[in-house]
Amino acid sequence: MKIRTYAEYAAAGETPEILFWVGCAGSFDQRAQKVTRAFAKILHHLNIKFAVLGTEETCTGDPAKRAGNEFVFQMLALQNIEVMNGYGVKKIVTTCPHCFNILKNEYPSLGGNYEVLHHATYLQQLIDEGRIKLTDTDRFKGKRITYHDSCYLGRANEIYEAPRRVLEELDAALVEMKSCRSRGLCCGAGGAQMFKEDEPGNKRINIARTEEALETQANIIAAACPFCNTMLTDGVKSFEKQDQVKVFDIAELIAAGQGLENIVL
Repeated sequence: MKIRTYAEYAAAGETPEILFWVGCAGSFDQRAQKVTRAFAKILHHLNIKFAVLGTEETCTGDPAKRAGNEFVFQMLALQNIEVMNGYGVKKIVTTCPHCFNILKNEYPSLGGNYEVLHHATYLQQLIDEGRIKLTDTDRFKGKRITYHDSCYLGRANEIYEAPRRVLEELDAALVEMKSCRSRGLCCGAGGAQMFKEDEPGNKRINIARTEEALETQANIIAAACPFCNTMLTDGVKSFEKQDQVKVFDIAELIAAGQGLENIVL
């Protein structure tokens, strides 16, 4: 798959519609790379002109900021802002709620003012505009899907409906967990917890969250965050349910519904 960088667009005197902010997980984590490819396939299929920064993209600084290192955050953020402002970036779409939250809410104070969308919202817009048409939804018939609200998408930015509207396009039953929407439960990776040891306690957060997901008797746990995906996948494996219950990003499910991805349900 040939994906053009912003530098390549600029060299050709062209301007893409959106900057696809891939993020560290989407770039380097093998599982999250599949989500990156699925979302890129959707954009390609719809002939949407998009670019990535490639090697010019660095971490947004979110983990550093959440861990308390404001200096490293500002150093990374200012570097990214200089690159994006240099290209005249206007609109950013990202598959990571952590990147989405910090680009949208914390970059403006440092001079980075952009229209920032999470891919759940962007996919919903494309569906509403009639640009995404699902042609291969039979595989979802009889399936039960439960959606996990990412903290930075849900409670931090109050985006609850968009991912659910996207999932409703699939021919499956959407079932809710006990803790959902504004009362959603963290997957256990937020606030830089992904990169440190667990706090003392009697149960890991991802185990508690996975228990709620399994209680719904869903065949598919849908996520919209690479960290949530990892934590829920680990949780499902801890219960030895990985053959019965699959964890997918909403982009992978929509790409499968378009016949662009051959995922095993």
